[in-house]
Amino acid sequence: MVERDVVLSKAATVDRCLARVAEVRARPAGALLPVDVDDIVVLNVTRAVQAVADLAAHLVAAEGYGLPDSLAASFTLLESHGVIDPELATRMRQAMGFRNVAVHAYEAVDPRIVEAIAAHRIEDLRRFAAQMVARYAP
Repeated sequence: MVERDVVLSKAATVDRCLARVAEVRARPAGALLPVDVDDIVVLNVTRAVQAVADLAAHLVAAEGYGLPDSLAASFTLLESHGVIDPELATRMRQAMGFRNVAVHAYEAVDPRIVEAIAAHRIEDLRRFAAQMVARYAP
């Protein structure tokens, strides 16, 4: 059974992390060193991605959709059961790729990719969390 508290907790983590990203990105130039901005953004985007991965894994297990062989596979299972649309599933799988690089090969994180994610892709994380709250914890 899907646990409402888990859904709400993971969604709150996503919101908190993405608010921190927005706060740091809104600071005036020079308020922080660029490397500090990158570090804060990478850390919080990574935390948000992990929260959606945890949420997806919980939903897949609770609904009995199968055993994913990776974090990204949870989104494939959610897609195949009509929980999320193919576009969002693809974007969540891509987010898992970013998370893997950030966690396992931090030195390889390109600041331009971090900026692109912060500017254009974090809404995907918010959208996933909001859809899961609407579906499982209204």
